[in-house]
Amino acid sequence: MTQEITACSAITEQLVKTFSVTPLEDVTKALLEARDAVTVWEAFTVEQRLKHLVKLEAIIQAEMDAIVEVIMAATGKVKTEVLLGEIYPVLTTLRYYQKNAAAILASAPVITSPILFPKSNAQVYRRPYGVVAIISPWNFPFQLTLIPILTALISGNSVIFKMSELSLPVGDLLIDLLSRLALPENLVQHVIGFAETGQQLIEARPDLVFFTGGVIAGRAVMASAAQHPIPVVLELGGKDAMVVFADANQTRVVNAALYGAFSNSGQVCVSVERCYVEASYYQNFISQLNVAVQNLKVGHGCLGDLGGLTTLKQFAVIEAHYNDALAKGAKASGPLKLEGRYLHPVVLWDVTHDMKIMREETFGPVLPVMKFTSVAEVIELVNDSNFGLNASVWSQNIAKAEQVARQLNVGSWAVNDVIKNIGHPSLPFGGTKNSGFGRYHGAEGLRSFTYTVAGLTSRSTYESEPNWFPYSDQRYIEMRAFLDLMFGDGCLFFRIKNNWRALQAFKQYSSLNLVQHWHNLKIKFFKKSIG
Repeated sequence: MTQEITACSAITEQLVKTFSVTPLEDVTKALLEARDAVTVWEAFTVEQRLKHLVKLEAIIQAEMDAIVEVIMAATGKVKTEVLLGEIYPVLTTLRYYQKNAAAILASAPVITSPILFPKSNAQVYRRPYGVVAIISPWNFPFQLTLIPILTALISGNSVIFKMSELSLPVGDLLIDLLSRLALPENLVQHVIGFAETGQQLIEARPDLVFFTGGVIAGRAVMASAAQHPIPVVLELGGKDAMVVFADANQTRVVNAALYGAFSNSGQVCVSVERCYVEASYYQNFISQLNVAVQNLKVGHGCLGDLGGLTTLKQFAVIEAHYNDALAKGAKASGPLKLEGRYLHPVVLWDVTHDMKIMREETFGPVLPVMKFTSVAEVIELVNDSNFGLNASVWSQNIAKAEQVARQLNVGSWAVNDVIKNIGHPSLPFGGTKNSGFGRYHGAEGLRSFTYTVAGLTSRSTYESEPNWFPYSDQRYIEMRAFLDLMFGDGCLFFRIKNNWRALQAFKQYSSLNLVQHWHNLKIKFFKKSIG
């Protein structure tokens, strides 16, 4: 019996579409078809691939409003959030790679020693992995699926992607958009299902797994991939910190805290989930923040700032963290107020590090604020976390802020800005610790979908090389002399002089030029001694 998944609007709760779960045999079939497709696509140059893919930009521009509606219904976001958080990152990333991908992926010569590798030249170049499995989350289903797809395709791979079961209409949208690009058949395929389908996709043995999601699921993905083994890129959760010094621009930092904590109702992997404020500004910051949070609009009206929760299952986590904080002495700007899927934002203060709200990923519109008294203390507090994705530091003393930021155990940071740094198309993005490993975006991100190949070409016509058989005691003495020549201490003149007899064994390899070296050094040494 075919299993089905019903997709409903995250705004109206009305049925959108019923999807059939992809059977196991079809997952395996998709993998085989993807292998055939990649043999065609890999033969294209980077420029040829981009010529096909950049057409997506015009399609998105032409159908912007319809795309926004699909994403809104799947996620519960407000319209502006869809534009800024879903569509803009795709367009700017595509534009960046259009200009830079060919240079990023180009082969490069490697400097080669004429003595160690006579008559040889070396190079490195990059090859696509082959079939890339992309498993994406529900919080940003458009950009966190499409950017890895485009990056994999630009690099020469084929793709099989699996959306979250909460985001399947967006998967349909992506297939529709990509089908208009005249790509090779089966180059991009979509499999549908729950966690079991993702497991089946990995068991089918793609060549690279790119996963975005939670820590627990990420560990399961890594464990499955390790059985084959398959390389993985994991972009997992965060508990991002905001460090506010007393000299920060107060109006800007309060507005930034609101946006950083409550954009997309806190359902962002780089949401501000911990805010540390210098003691001398702490009470004023709390007062300003409590006034500002009351002005945020919740709902999908024309002035809506916060949309709904994509899944009400997340509310249980948010509520547990909120209640734990209050039970341990925290104060709150108000109760948790859930109206349908709309959760009103809340500020917590007088929090401590033994509270769940400061230790575990909340993924909701609740901002805990804690005071600090010194630079050393706040660095220790920020780093006292199992997560290490992103952070921000706020001060008008830029040198001080950057010095603090560089000591934080995170994959990326911003000074006097929040979240926007991960949208910079040239900057690689990824985390440390439980936030995962590997990078995407930027040059490093594009190369993550390829592996390095190193090549050495010899043009030697010698019948043998010094390091080849046969070995003997005499050969040992000769090679020992050669190593002393190359790596020994003291003047090169004396190293050649002391090892001259043994080095005669290498005179047939003219590229070593030992005789010429010896002659030149004798002249130089003689001139120096009489000069």
